[in-house]
Amino acid sequence: MINFTFTTGLKAQFFELPKNKKSITVPFKMVRNMVIIKTMINGKGPYNFVMDTGVGLIVITDPAIGDSVGLSKRHVKVSGLGNSTEYSATVTSGLNFNINGIVGENLSAAVLQKDRFGLSNYAGMPIHGLLGYDFFNSLAVKFSFWDSTMIVARTGAIKALRKGFKLPIIIDQNKPYATAKVQYAEYPETDAKLVVDFGAGHSLLLDNYIRNNTLPQKYIKANLGVGLTGPLEGLLSRVAMLKIGKYEFKNVITSFPIVDTAANRRSIDRDGNLGLGILKRFTLIVDYQGGFIDLKPAKDFKAAFEHDMSGLEYYGDGDDYKTIIISRVEPGSAADDIGLKKDDAIAAINFKSVADLSIEQIDSYFKSGDDRSLLLDVYRNGKRGKFILTLKKRI
Repeated sequence: MINFTFTTGLKAQFFELPKNKKSITVPFKMVRNMVIIKTMINGKGPYNFVMDTGVGLIVITDPAIGDSVGLSKRHVKVSGLGNSTEYSATVTSGLNFNINGIVGENLSAAVLQKDRFGLSNYAGMPIHGLLGYDFFNSLAVKFSFWDSTMIVARTGAIKALRKGFKLPIIIDQNKPYATAKVQYAEYPETDAKLVVDFGAGHSLLLDNYIRNNTLPQKYIKANLGVGLTGPLEGLLSRVAMLKIGKYEFKNVITSFPIVDTAANRRSIDRDGNLGLGILKRFTLIVDYQGGFIDLKPAKDFKAAFEHDMSGLEYYGDGDDYKTIIISRVEPGSAADDIGLKKDDAIAAINFKSVADLSIEQIDSYFKSGDDRSLLLDVYRNGKRGKFILTLKKRI
């Protein structure tokens, strides 16, 4: 999950299809619950951008791109989570985007002076920016996660999904909001106003639960996402039920921020957000102008909600992002029990070099089953050692 706010006051921007095209198919890559597409900017690239309905202005997270394609610039302030600190960024105008023939001309983007999100390290591949409201407000987009494609058309031009459900959305301050029903433990179900957030990798986040109720009965501490000020700390637990329109999910892994993620930074009351952990379970059509998201269950709709069972957080380092560095070990977790430490480098899992694995394949190992044992080769201070990690389901 990526969290920040821009204060810019820029004019509306838009993307459009060529007049002779009714629709265009755009392939994407799904990595750690991020939808990543390729775009050209001012004839250069391709660059990898994350599709993120949680952002308004286009964001360039790699400062080197701003240097190579930027035109006029002006400074803006960017607010992050965790404290009131503001950071400097620049707004670059005169950018021409081309996404498989879908064009946005003379666009503006915020260029971070330093990549504070570490998205490339998190994804294990180069990530250059985020694309949100400007794209989704211009066009209707159908996401098919089973074949990793987006069909992009003018609003209203994509055929409704057979036996689907149109979930009403409202657009407020450039973000889509929907209402769902949530039930936690013994509490009665309640309505929740949620941002439909393609940039959030989790399934569900509830902003105000800890403030309005007691702590969840069973939880683990975790970093829930990243903001400009660093990781967003919180708890992971489960809600008994989440209902979106006519579709119901049980025992959904849910993020509970320890602090209100929007404190002092928004005027819209909301209860949290729906992330790709839920949204990818559907084939869906996003139509901002039509005021709906059309939902139809996909093949993974009924899959169980599982979380990491190792207690490790890690990222890809080096020029090719193939060096796997541990960034955090959860106290009391399986990894903590065997003495793994922050800054250890994982070299191999079950005799398979991590250089031959994608970061998602590594994630899958650490979710692969309660009480499963994995043999890890680990470098610490230049010395190689072996650890037997027995996975432990914690929530």
